[in-house]
Amino acid sequence: MMTYCVGLLLNEGVVMLSDTRTNAGLDNISTYRKMFFFEEPGERVIVIMTAGSLSVTQTAIARLQEAIDDPDATEDTSILKAPTMLKAALQIGNMLATVRGEIDEKMHAMKQGVTASMIVAGQRKGGPMRLFLIYPEGNFIQATEDTPFLQIGEHKYGKPILDRVVKPSTSLADAQKAVLLSMDSTLRSNLSVGMPLDMCIIEKDALKVGRKRRIEAGDEQFRAMSEAWSRALRDGFTQINI
Repeated sequence: MMTYCVGLLLNEGVVMLSDTRTNAGLDNISTYRKMFFFEEPGERVIVIMTAGSLSVTQTAIARLQEAIDDPDATEDTSILKAPTMLKAALQIGNMLATVRGEIDEKMHAMKQGVTASMIVAGQRKGGPMRLFLIYPEGNFIQATEDTPFLQIGEHKYGKPILDRVVKPSTSLADAQKAVLLSMDSTLRSNLSVGMPLDMCIIEKDALKVGRKRRIEAGDEQFRAMSEAWSRALRDGFTQINI
């Protein structure tokens, strides 16, 4: 099951975008949300995007929510009580690895395997904003000043524009444009990534999701942006001499 999710860590905050396409063959295509929100406004905010096996990602997200809802939750069990974003990322990584291992073991008899990965962004009061890519084994890397964006899923088509455009100093407005054009390139080149899209913005120190946007197929604003980008590329191409 392919997808495309991208997150940008900027001086002004975080921008995240995911598609919703899930397919198990050309005749079995569905839409599933891949962006999940966990927040205590004014205290902390965490957003998770998922890619890979739905059985793994949905189970992991459900267990994370169950741990949050547990009246006996502690800073070792709930990502909304973790003392730092690093500790929250460790909890999420451990949960992903545990669930993947359990399901993978069940699938072994069928000689099949499962995999999944996540992008996690967030901030707790008094701490810095962080952005992590969590691998199926539970280990992770984080966005840095040198590499201020992370991707999961079918990422190769949308990476070139991010490499050229995105810097920590990029504004949130330009960042939205960058992730949408990155997604547009991916949509054009890979049928396993599809509309609608989910985008969110978390401003630095706001400690809440500032904006959520669902972009449906046929969205006029997205279509106009896509067409303008295509024209700009064609014009640029014709102006280059070799």
